[in-house]
Amino acid sequence: MRLTTRGRYAVTAMLDLALHAQKKPVSLAEISERQTISLSYLEQLFSRLRQSDLVTSVRGPGGGYRLSRSGDSVSVAEIVDAVNESLDTTNCKGRADCQGGSICLTHNLWEDLSQQIHKFLSGISLADLVAKRDVQEVAQRQVAQLLTFDEQMQI
Repeated sequence: MRLTTRGRYAVTAMLDLALHAQKKPVSLAEISERQTISLSYLEQLFSRLRQSDLVTSVRGPGGGYRLSRSGDSVSVAEIVDAVNESLDTTNCKGRADCQGGSICLTHNLWEDLSQQIHKFLSGISLADLVAKRDVQEVAQRQVAQLLTFDEQMQI
């Protein structure tokens, strides 16, 4: 099983949004800077997240993105699904043609594992992640690093 960059970045960006959107909408440029994800890649991801009604955009000066609903009602699995990320652990991408057009001996085992992974990620909300102390510490470090960098740039 391999979760690709698209799914990882989507979850990271949504977690950043959940951490920073309490007071004002968060711009993709801010997420890009904090998470070192390219702005153009974030634009692609947020287009899909918006289509799945996980985020709403706010236009104009001071605009950006907000979660469409509370973090406790957005699961990690929903985010991964929204960006069309497959959590399939089978060799045949779930088609059951693993062995020359037929199902292989272990197809059902890997299919069950895929379902368990999805179930696991369905049970984790953005609010669960935001509440974790290690997540809070990393977020504080990222903000502090950007502030230090901005101060250095002004000298």
